[in-house]
Amino acid sequence: MIKNDLYLKALRGETVERPPVWMMRQAGRYLPEFIALRDKFDFFTRCQTPELASEITVQPIRRYPLDAAILFSDILVVPQAMGIDFKMKENVGPWLDNPIRTLEQVQNVIVPDVNDTLGYVFDAIELTLQKLDNEIPLIGFAGSPWTILCYCVEGKGSKAFDIAKSFCFQQPEAAHLLLQKITDTTIAYLKRKVEKGVSAVQVFDSWGGMLSPSDYQEFSWKYISQIVEALSPLTHVVVFGKGCWFALEEMTQSPVSALGVDWTIKPEFARTLTNHTMTLQGNFDPARLHSTPETIKKMVNEMINRFGKDRYIANLGHGILPNIPLENAEAFIRAVVDWKPNN
Repeated sequence: MIKNDLYLKALRGETVERPPVWMMRQAGRYLPEFIALRDKFDFFTRCQTPELASEITVQPIRRYPLDAAILFSDILVVPQAMGIDFKMKENVGPWLDNPIRTLEQVQNVIVPDVNDTLGYVFDAIELTLQKLDNEIPLIGFAGSPWTILCYCVEGKGSKAFDIAKSFCFQQPEAAHLLLQKITDTTIAYLKRKVEKGVSAVQVFDSWGGMLSPSDYQEFSWKYISQIVEALSPLTHVVVFGKGCWFALEEMTQSPVSALGVDWTIKPEFARTLTNHTMTLQGNFDPARLHSTPETIKKMVNEMINRFGKDRYIANLGHGILPNIPLENAEAFIRAVVDWKPNN
């Protein structure tokens, strides 16, 4: 039994004394101990070496009183497993020498045996669970099929992913075939994570907000919902769509355990769109961690009071930025841990 199960209680919709807290990208780039490993090992070596991935996962847990750990990995390990050869390029980010732009290329993409291609992730889960020793839950994650398609077609990061969108609109058959292959691989990948012992899984739809509401239904939610339907009988599923507030009503109809929201929506409106029945996660602006610790504490208290303590997971509205001072990250976490109803 997990000793601190506050996060799981929130996912189950149970009454809690305070909300649980964790931060997206908490295992990463703002921590000096992470930077020390980054300087020794390249990005995908860190992802693909179970000892390094598990060490990075627990680094923030040693520093802060977090209520959940999230396995250090990357959404692009899934397309890599499918034979799409992503690299992490210095000062550029994700990079693909030959972006996917034709139906023939899509037809050549494989749906792999995840045990063969992603075994290092499952080994990292085993090592991490040993280190966590049932203190807090471990979260596994994957990117949404649409978000992964964006990188596969664009070939790199983008502010608008115009090439990826054009590909979907000009070659819908190829787009849907690629999305389905990514979906099938992701379902197998997340199921194996659950078998290995993660307590919940989160689907990150980082670029869902690039689509119009109707295109979102066709090219993103249709595939996320397949993942939710396949995984929800097995574990808690959290969906976080950045910029996707317009889809919250529809998402609420699915068997998700929680929905993540970014900082561009008012807590009250998010509650209204989800019919006051859904556990919500978010939505502190990551850039606001540049405020003073005193301001952060005040804003966190206000955020909790507006969402309400139950059916709520305190988190950022996207990943923590690399240049956030450690004391500010701690101020965010401690403000949640120390929260009282009369704050």
